[in-house]
Amino acid sequence: MATGLTAPPKTAGVFPQSANVYYPESDGKPMGETDKHRRIMTALIEALIAFFKNIAGVYVSGNLMLYYEEGNPSACVSPDVFVIRGVGKNERRVYKLWEEVNAPDVVIEITSRSTRLEDLGNKRALYAELGVAEYFIYDPNQEYLKPPLQGYRLAQNDYAPIAPDAQGKFHSAILNLDLQIVNDNLRLFNPHTQKFLLTPLEAQEAVEQAETENARLRAELKKLREEK
Repeated sequence: MATGLTAPPKTAGVFPQSANVYYPESDGKPMGETDKHRRIMTALIEALIAFFKNIAGVYVSGNLMLYYEEGNPSACVSPDVFVIRGVGKNERRVYKLWEEVNAPDVVIEITSRSTRLEDLGNKRALYAELGVAEYFIYDPNQEYLKPPLQGYRLAQNDYAPIAPDAQGKFHSAILNLDLQIVNDNLRLFNPHTQKFLLTPLEAQEAVEQAETENARLRAELKKLREEK
């Protein structure tokens, strides 16, 4: 979702540079158009947060208002999922580019009927203008985007398509992860471990399984001690 999707003007000083300018936390639009959109978006954000948890200077967020022109609250965009290197992990109300300096390195948009033209047009041009190195677009309904998963890498101020491998994976050189459609879901694959990053549900299930196994082992150990 986004508002004010216009590229930053080439001339400065058009808008007031004032600390009193209010930058809203929301554009008034929902996080995702459907349950499926929200689920995929949330799963990607949480998986990336867990993946970069112990790596300093990597900030992961999504559906957060990103303002790219001081004094102009209409100059904003709200990427569904984004990763920024070289900034703190602290929570933010909004992201102000002139204060943070670094623009997103990677953006993932979960597109829909109402946003597909914007995702491929104005947003794509804006992200290139802001210097977003990699841009991925996914159509979870596989109805509006052909093919439903597309990747782009910035080259000479414009985006060049990223070619998928034989398995349909799109490699992100920034994340060192692959993006792949699995059972109508967009998943993140770690080529180093040869495993998919866990979704929040999978992570919770793994914790529960580990706790169950630990309880079983403790019970067996207790039984062995009692038999001696």
